[in-house]
Amino acid sequence: MNLLDAKWIIADLGLAGVLGILFTETGLLVGLVFPGDSLLFIAGVAASGTAAALLGGVHLSVAGLFLGAPIATILGSQLGYFIGHKFGRPLFNRPDSRYFNQARVQSTEKWLKKYGPGKAIILARYIPFVRTLINPLAGIARVPATKFFIYNVVGGILWSDGVILLGYILGEKLKGSVDKYLLPIVGVIIVVSLLPLALEILKEIRTKRHLS
Repeated sequence: MNLLDAKWIIADLGLAGVLGILFTETGLLVGLVFPGDSLLFIAGVAASGTAAALLGGVHLSVAGLFLGAPIATILGSQLGYFIGHKFGRPLFNRPDSRYFNQARVQSTEKWLKKYGPGKAIILARYIPFVRTLINPLAGIARVPATKFFIYNVVGGILWSDGVILLGYILGEKLKGSVDKYLLPIVGVIIVVSLLPLALEILKEIRTKRHLS
C-alpha cells in the first residue's frame, strides 16, 4: 500500500480511492502528504481509455470522475472549514513534524490575508499544503459560511475538473505513447503548482532585505 503514489492509488483503489484521497487531502490535516495534483492528472489519463495498460488495465468512469472529484474536494473543504470553525486555533498548536510545521501555517495565513477570502480560497486549490490548511484557517478566521461555500464550490470545480481534463486530453491525443510523457508532465505540474508559493517567499525575502 502506497497512498503517496498516484498511480498505485488509481491502479489498486480505483475511483473510490481517488475520491477518498481528494476528500482527505482537502478535509483533514493528514491530507498534507497526499498527491492531489498528480492524482487528478493521472486519473484523467486513466479515464481517457487509451492508457489503461499503463495503470494495470484500470479504466476510470469519465462521468464518475468529472462529477465525483469536485464533490469530494468541496465536501472535504467544507469539513476542514467546520473543524477550524469548531475547534479554533488550538487545532494548530502542535509541534513541527515532517509534513506539518508552523511555517506552513504562517504562509497560508499570509496568503489568506493578502488576497482576501475569495481569491485566496480559489487560488489555494492549486498549491500543495495550502489547499489543505486554507480551509480550517478560513473557519478560524470566521470567514462567513455562505461566502466560503461559494468560493469553495468555484475553486473545487475549476481545480479538480481542470486538471482532470488536462490528463484526459493527453490520454486521448498521445494514446500509446502517453507513458513516455507522463512523468515529465507530472513533474511540470508539481513545479508549476509550487511556483506561486516560491514567488511569495522570494518577495518576502526581498522586502526584508530592503527594510534591513
